Amino acid sequence: MNYGNILINEKEVFDTWSGMITEATGIESKSKLQWMSKYCHFHNLNESVYNTAHVNPNANINGMGAITFPGDPTGIQGFSGQAAGSGDKPFSLLPLAMQVAAQTVGLDLVPVIPMQGPLGILTYLDFVYAGGRLNSGAASIMVKAPVFSDSDDATALVVNTAYYAGTAAGGRSPFQLTFVGLSRIDGYPIFRVKVDTGATYTQGQEYAGASVTPTLATAITANASLWSDVAGTTSVADFDGNAELVKALEDHVTGFSGSGFANDSVASDQPYEREAGEDTVDNLLGLKLFNKSISAKTYQAAAAVTREQVQDLKQFGIDAIAQVEAVLINELTQDINKLILGRIFSLGATNAEQIFNRDGVSLSLVLSNATGGTTTVALGNGEDGTPVSIPTADTNVTQLGGETQGSVQRRILSKVLAASNMIAIRGRRGAATFAVTNGQLCTALQDIAGFVAYPLSNTVNQSGGSLYPVGNVAGVTIYNDPNMQWDDTRMAIGRKGDGNSPGLVFMPYLMAESVETIAEGTMAPKIAVKSRFALVDAGQHPQTMYYTMKVVANTALTGVSLI
Repeated sequence: MNYGNILINEKEVFDTWSGMITEATGIESKSKLQWMSKYCHFHNLNESVYNTAHVNPNANINGMGAITFPGDPTGIQGFSGQAAGSGDKPFSLLPLAMQVAAQTVGLDLVPVIPMQGPLGILTYLDFVYAGGRLNSGAASIMVKAPVFSDSDDATALVVNTAYYAGTAAGGRSPFQLTFVGLSRIDGYPIFRVKVDTGATYTQGQEYAGASVTPTLATAITANASLWSDVAGTTSVADFDGNAELVKALEDHVTGFSGSGFANDSVASDQPYEREAGEDTVDNLLGLKLFNKSISAKTYQAAAAVTREQVQDLKQFGIDAIAQVEAVLINELTQDINKLILGRIFSLGATNAEQIFNRDGVSLSLVLSNATGGTTTVALGNGEDGTPVSIPTADTNVTQLGGETQGSVQRRILSKVLAASNMIAIRGRRGAATFAVTNGQLCTALQDIAGFVAYPLSNTVNQSGGSLYPVGNVAGVTIYNDPNMQWDDTRMAIGRKGDGNSPGLVFMPYLMAESVETIAEGTMAPKIAVKSRFALVDAGQHPQTMYYTMKVVANTALTGVSLI
């Protein structure tokens, strides 16, 4: 790199000085060693002239004198009367170099799978409970679909109880649906399916067409109901979506491989006796292949410089074209970074909402002096773009009983650990590997890094102004996103997959392509940079790899703060 008129080899300078600096000061941070090594090198050049000691010649030689900027001549006739400069060449690389306020970490949080062309096919597979199909008379052995209770009959579904699917009252349904339980992922009810081969269908009743046997897909639709009796006289709930197969990995059903299903006790986990096992047909699992078409999308930007800029900046050792290209690449990289982080926060909000709807659990932290209160916490938009807000019980914080600011901050560590375990439980791929949050929460975590009352394993760096990353908490790397507002105290905890597990996948086609042209009117150079890529929600339940929570200081909170 060119520093004014001084050309230096940065690697050689770093190798020369970094060891001595580390030995003398104990500093090991590479970023600090880099600028300190250059400082020592420049200092050595300024203090040493051909390795010969020198003294101020004083009156013998006039010398350079004080550093002085030249005055403003105000006009062509005023040069002789302006204040003289010292002859130094003042310049600054800062306004011309990349002014990067944030480092890019998006590609550190998601697996990267390059695309060979602008169109790709992402293939993934899963095991489903089979035994039949949704679109045929031979129905699958297991199915799930969203339902909501009728306002006039809010009877809860009961495990091992048989219900019947149908689109209207009075018609007999061929499908007996035994309630198994709720999905551990999205909370949808799961049913074991039996087909009543003796059922009949007449025109104008449940299904159109005389003696037409419907498929499971047509029986369970968004406009169908769940009846408590085969005659279709008492409605228990209405379906709020279509039927879908049950994934064996995410939604394992107790009793499928044992005697539970054979004895119509679907919640039983008991195995077969030998004689029963010999006489019972095995329930089937199927391998289903899912394909998702992927097309590359585009970020692009262009910049131009004048011929005078190209010519005149050379005297400072600055390549204007290279600087402009670097700024353009940084612009695209920052956009990609924000896109990835935004999607992670959205998927995490959806997962948090599903966990709350399924189990009534919210890992957000609401600090309050009140007892027994509840605060609705806004987590931003979910994966479908709709806002997600979750009621969260207030955490009573007082100054009594040894409660301190440090103990309040320590609660955040517990929430990070809980979210990591929640991801491991729901995703079944492992614990979280990273968390992204804003400067305020990072400050609180740095402040509590050495909390000894009841410590949690962490390597958080307490150096002020730390950017990505600040350290680890319980194996989770904490990243500080400087693009988040100071009062945006959300935190997204996630697990970086390997491309073969659910979650976000970044698929670059052309990461950054630069084209340089000459403008016809001015003959000045113009540079255009384009990035083409796909950001894909891969797998059956990609949201289970992320969790979004928020730390809120309730308006009732007095005397205790995060920092």
